Amino acid sequence: MTQQGVRWSADQVLALAPDAASRKAGSKLGAAGPWSEAGCSGEGAVWGLCAGSGSTPYRTAVDLADPSGPAYLCSCPSRKFPCKHALGLLLLWSSGDGSVPGAEPPAWVAQWTRERRERAERKRAADEGAAASSAADPEAARRRAERRAERITAGATELEQRLADLLRSGLASAEQAGYGLWEETAARMVDAQAPGLVARVRELGAIPGSGPGWPVRLLEECALLHLLDQGWLRREELPEDLSATVRSRVGLPAAPDGPPVRDQWLVLAQYDTGDAKLTTRRIWLYGAATDRTALVLSYGAAGRAPELTLPVGLALDAEVSAYPGDSRRRVSLGELFAAPAPTAVRPKGVTTGQATARYGEALREDPWLESVPVTLESVIPTPAGDSWQLADADGAGALPLAPAAAARPGLWRLVALSGGAAVTVFGECGHRGFTPLTAWAQDTGDAVPVF
Repeated sequence: MTQQGVRWSADQVLALAPDAASRKAGSKLGAAGPWSEAGCSGEGAVWGLCAGSGSTPYRTAVDLADPSGPAYLCSCPSRKFPCKHALGLLLLWSSGDGSVPGAEPPAWVAQWTRERRERAERKRAADEGAAASSAADPEAARRRAERRAERITAGATELEQRLADLLRSGLASAEQAGYGLWEETAARMVDAQAPGLVARVRELGAIPGSGPGWPVRLLEECALLHLLDQGWLRREELPEDLSATVRSRVGLPAAPDGPPVRDQWLVLAQYDTGDAKLTTRRIWLYGAATDRTALVLSYGAAGRAPELTLPVGLALDAEVSAYPGDSRRRVSLGELFAAPAPTAVRPKGVTTGQATARYGEALREDPWLESVPVTLESVIPTPAGDSWQLADADGAGALPLAPAAAARPGLWRLVALSGGAAVTVFGECGHRGFTPLTAWAQDTGDAVPVF
């Protein structure tokens, strides 16, 4: 449990920030100056009043004892979770300088934590009731699934014809037609209830005219989309795992069907991606006993961070259940038996050559896979022309950073952590290169987020 004497590091706190702006603003509030009546309880609650521009200070509280991750309360108008005040409060608490002493929570904090737990209990009961209701009429569920599969088949067949028309008329016609043609096709895939095809079609529409070499990139993406279409149309002929992967890539929802696996799960990394409609949070976990890397996805409406937040570098005593397909890497977070706690566990590392081989092997099971999770052992960030790479300390090989990763401010945290020495780096290895997410210095167990 997160008690008064077990405090997180500043890096673990800042890893909770929804974006760089919140991280910067929260850091400025991590000193005692603007805070009053701050305190923390043995049950994991932290609270305080933060002076703002108005006459009334903001009431801020964080519940660290919730096994599903920290929960936040703040009277400020921000829609970000956590807001800068919650981050500043946690930074002040993590410093351990006595500014946030142990105390009994005030009435407003006690009421908030009590009501939160009551709502969580009601939600669990409602979810169990919904699951029981769905299971009560399997025949109706089967008919709905069949109707949706028919619509996806019609959409995939139409998409195949549009791809054939594109190749027959030549790739240059894609640039002349503009984005409107692809948006019309994407709308047809929306009608077909195939969100995976929708996303890939929209990616196609952004490629023409995107810079030198765009025809090659367009042809590659067309080939992958054609492969996915054919996989769906012939899914009954595929091995069970590959068929499940195709259904997942097309966008069919699936329930976790793997047996619950209990372990001490180290939170390796957490980051958000988003579009105009949805924010997706990716949380990577590593099982100390199972030596397994797993992915938890959480979603929020556009402009709002997902509710699930797990601090990088801490460990969860929890159960997870795997989803079908995708190499069974994606999991659902089940029962949590304790709040996140510090750990000295690190994932096992590999060389850069072994990392690329691992990605190649994974492509056999999922040809549409963008990347695989990999921990690189004893690598040194080094310049490579206009970009950077991670080179094995013994000089055996190197991995270039993905272009987007090389442009992020977090790269300089990795370079500073290394200081020319070898570090351990967890990230995603794919066809665009390596994206570092978290790093450890050779002589310390503290995880440093570098996304």
